[in-house]
Amino acid sequence: MTADRCPSLPPLREVIAAHGLQASKALGQNFLLDEQLLDRIAAIPGPLKGQAAFEVGPGPGGLTRAILRAGAHLVAVERDARCLPALAELEVAFPGQLRVISGDAMEVDAHAEAGKNPHIIANLPYNVGTALLVGWLSAGWSPAPWWTSLTLMFQMEVAERIVAKPGGDHYGRLAVLAQWRSNARIAMKVHRSAFTPPPKVMSAVVHITPKAAPEGVSLKHLERLTAAAFGQRRKMLRQSLKGLPGGLDALAAVGIDPQRRAETVSVEEFVEIARHLGQMQA
Repeated sequence: MTADRCPSLPPLREVIAAHGLQASKALGQNFLLDEQLLDRIAAIPGPLKGQAAFEVGPGPGGLTRAILRAGAHLVAVERDARCLPALAELEVAFPGQLRVISGDAMEVDAHAEAGKNPHIIANLPYNVGTALLVGWLSAGWSPAPWWTSLTLMFQMEVAERIVAKPGGDHYGRLAVLAQWRSNARIAMKVHRSAFTPPPKVMSAVVHITPKAAPEGVSLKHLERLTAAAFGQRRKMLRQSLKGLPGGLDALAAVGIDPQRRAETVSVEEFVEIARHLGQMQA
């Protein structure tokens, strides 16, 4: 559907009022109502016309509208039954473009439901956002992921942890997981005043695209390595890795000073250590 053929829709505030949709703190809901801002978020992945897309927690359908206006074929998962009538109106307004699944995104098999190589675009509920991201970064790679890109709204602190570089307090396991076979960047910062109700913190949209996975490295070994290294992040690697079988030997094989701390080790260095760790445990 081209922009000039988009249906005329009521303002989001009217939709919220008509359906009595007060944001639920228990569900981590904060609604975005600025349609220009929502269109900008939907534009981050690039052209969506004819593309598959997947959204978690659409709520009253603000970002949903923007994704549909961009021409995507969208599957949206909504746990809050109160929002389903508003989303059903969008299914009618954009015939053939939207399918809504009533359920918990933590339990829905997104890989099976979302279509082929979807763009995942979502203003994630704060209480499950990180868990969903970890799942998408961890499962279904063979070796490329089943999704094309991730465009996700997080609390600013979480966004900074995803894109962090070595040497800072934000750098840790999440940064390594997000960056060892993906490119991650903050695409947009969003002021708390843009939400209804306003959250206590600033937010940011993170854009993640896959890159070629390093050869000879398994997620299993990388996860064990970073769990040990960052589990005692203020200690030197010689101390934090001594309980990991083969950890100190892999460190020596790569030539990394065991007196360094985990927050100084780059993603590429962790990958090399994990590669040697896998070889030793083969």
